[in-house]
Amino acid sequence: MPERPVAMFAMTAENVPQIFPPDALARLRELVDIDPSLVARDFTGPHVRDRLAETEILITGWGCPALDGAALDAAPKLRAVLHAAGSVKGFTSPAVWERGLVVSSAAGANALPVAEYTLAMILLAGKDVFAQRDRLRTRSAFPYGDISPGIGNFGRRVGVVGASRVGRRLIELLRPFDLRVSLADPYADEAGAAALGVPLLPLDDLLGGSDIVTVHAPQTPETRHMIGRRELALMPAGSVLINTARGALVDHDALIEELRAGRISAILDVTEPEPLPVDSPLHELANAFITPHVAGSQGNELARLGVTVVGEMERLVAGRDLAFRVDREGLERGA
Repeated sequence: MPERPVAMFAMTAENVPQIFPPDALARLRELVDIDPSLVARDFTGPHVRDRLAETEILITGWGCPALDGAALDAAPKLRAVLHAAGSVKGFTSPAVWERGLVVSSAAGANALPVAEYTLAMILLAGKDVFAQRDRLRTRSAFPYGDISPGIGNFGRRVGVVGASRVGRRLIELLRPFDLRVSLADPYADEAGAAALGVPLLPLDDLLGGSDIVTVHAPQTPETRHMIGRRELALMPAGSVLINTARGALVDHDALIEELRAGRISAILDVTEPEPLPVDSPLHELANAFITPHVAGSQGNELARLGVTVVGEMERLVAGRDLAFRVDREGLERGA
């Protein structure tokens, strides 16, 4: 039997058993020499340094320390990084790419629960569920038989901002419903949008022609506050903005003005900053529904990330191409 390559976990230790439950961990240990009790939260401790010197493959996750030049100098045998979470931007450095390391991410697996959360919010928003709930609380009466004009999901217009992993997966999930879905993305083309089965629109046209706008663009210097005062003003009265991407993509001051005016509503799973200050008006506005960054993998969904990494490890050890490889160019304009 060939010698197994040496691997090490680099993440928050509490996440290891959740991402790699017993069956996934057992399969992983068949493929590589890895000690589940040794999890790096930094690369400076003596035990970690000793192991790092022999490590060929790092399995990273939330809480991974920075892979800078100093860390890589201490890992002369390192050849691959398999990330059991979403974006690798937060811990990779230019040295990772300069040294030609193979990098993979389970971002696609993490995209599914975000898309599922967004689908649920679109359908609930289309039925005006959040405002209906508040009216029920206030009136303490059940308006059975009342017809509420202007709500419902038959033919409702949904605008997806960003053909990211989440954006594309969401469009797939929306197909069975009687919704009119469109896409805005400066990197997409007509052929790509046609493959997804949706029209490609300029952002302004999408904002002005959508009942629900859902944001799935990456956070880059160019996308900061891409939904600002001018863009929000384009949205029709009564429309809903959903953001599960990054809080910085939406200008919160401008959004609060629109919400206070009662012209639109917002569903935010991400904010700027996170968490919001306790005195943020977003906590008190009835037309703002805030959740604490829970759209991504939670609970048993974490195991999907581990399964993805085990699959990538199988390919890596067998010398096959990785299914979810990350390249530097794509990372610069992606999440």
